[in-house]
Amino acid sequence: MIRLLRFLVWALLWFVGLSFALVILYRFVPVPVTATMLMDEHGIVKDWEPLNRIDPNMARAVIAGEDGKFCEHDGFDRQAIEKAIERNARGGRIRGGSTISQQTAKNVFLWQGGGYFRKGLEAWFTLLIEQIWGKRRIMEVYLNVAETGIGTYGVEAGSQRYFRHSAARLSRSEAARIAAALPQPKERAVVSPSGFTRRYGNTIQARIGVVRRDGLDDCIYG
Repeated sequence: MIRLLRFLVWALLWFVGLSFALVILYRFVPVPVTATMLMDEHGIVKDWEPLNRIDPNMARAVIAGEDGKFCEHDGFDRQAIEKAIERNARGGRIRGGSTISQQTAKNVFLWQGGGYFRKGLEAWFTLLIEQIWGKRRIMEVYLNVAETGIGTYGVEAGSQRYFRHSAARLSRSEAARIAAALPQPKERAVVSPSGFTRRYGNTIQARIGVVRRDGLDDCIYG
């Protein structure tokens, strides 16, 4: 029993130390690859770009579509989580209440899929990146590692794939269409979307102006 406890303590210390080291490293250098990328049978197409070379429309689009309180919360939108729990308790399609910070933590350090163990690790890494990276870096990493299509990662690769130009000059419409596809990038069309994806993209496009007007992006561009 003593040996087991000793092993568990050392394992915990190694995990904490390694997680701190990785988070500090990625505060300054691009994330080279993620577990999601490595497990993608379609290969990897990506192109890291600093945030100042990505049109602000893109960051505003993901705030509008994914996390309107991005600049306000500490990594967790408790109201959204409570609403998700209530919806899921009623049955039907399971929905989450993840913030951009949580999604970034999952995308960079963990794997896709659910489970309490992975969610616990996600919460740990979310706390770390909120404290060590800050909001601007979190957004920069998110926009570079998020899956934007089949075998395509990051908004630069997505912009080149769908619109044949750099993410540095994404229009509101283009940014909104990429953002609308992010929750299900393998299933939702960015080019010539229809049905829900088209309507959702139009809604995000309209909200981009609200994000800028109301200063919902102040932690990035303020």
